[in-house]
Amino acid sequence: MTHRRVSTAGELRHLATLLEQVGRGDARAFAALHALTYRKLRRTAASVCPLSSDVDDVLQDSYLKVWRAASSFELARASPISWMCTIVRNTALDLIRTKKMPLANIDDAMNIPAPGADEDEFDYELAKQITVEALSSLPEDRRRLLSLAYFEGISRHSLAEQLGVPVGTVKTWLRRALESIRADCLVAAKAMSL
Repeated sequence: MTHRRVSTAGELRHLATLLEQVGRGDARAFAALHALTYRKLRRTAASVCPLSSDVDDVLQDSYLKVWRAASSFELARASPISWMCTIVRNTALDLIRTKKMPLANIDDAMNIPAPGADEDEFDYELAKQITVEALSSLPEDRRRLLSLAYFEGISRHSLAEQLGVPVGTVKTWLRRALESIRADCLVAAKAMSL
């Protein structure tokens, strides 16, 4: 039979106080928080990460997120250790997802046919004009997000860290921006074909 260590109310208050101090930029409080939670968070990361080599990366990213988000911690919503374990677990899952991203095989990419005799059937200039107009209808921040994700190849995970939002939020923003562009392009294409 295994015994699970139960945190006392005093320990929870101490961790919450440390998080509050970390939220104000107190590096000593962060060091104390790290010392008190490292073993638990390491076990949490190890339970999710298939490779032990990923655990340290997950922990480093997670503690950085804790540092950045500590001011948003609310004791009324979760215990400090549960909140931090959730950050570690989500960071580990994000890492696993990025490692499983399918990549195109170079041989498949080389087999894409070059534009040939049928090139005249598609009006590239018109498509470019429609696309530029659809992009310009987006807010500047969404255009920039699309550019970072699709032209500069920055991962959703990295974008989320840069913007200080969850990865799911970045994915939603990207999906909605692409849906908006697609809808605008379809409307413009139908209008021009009439």
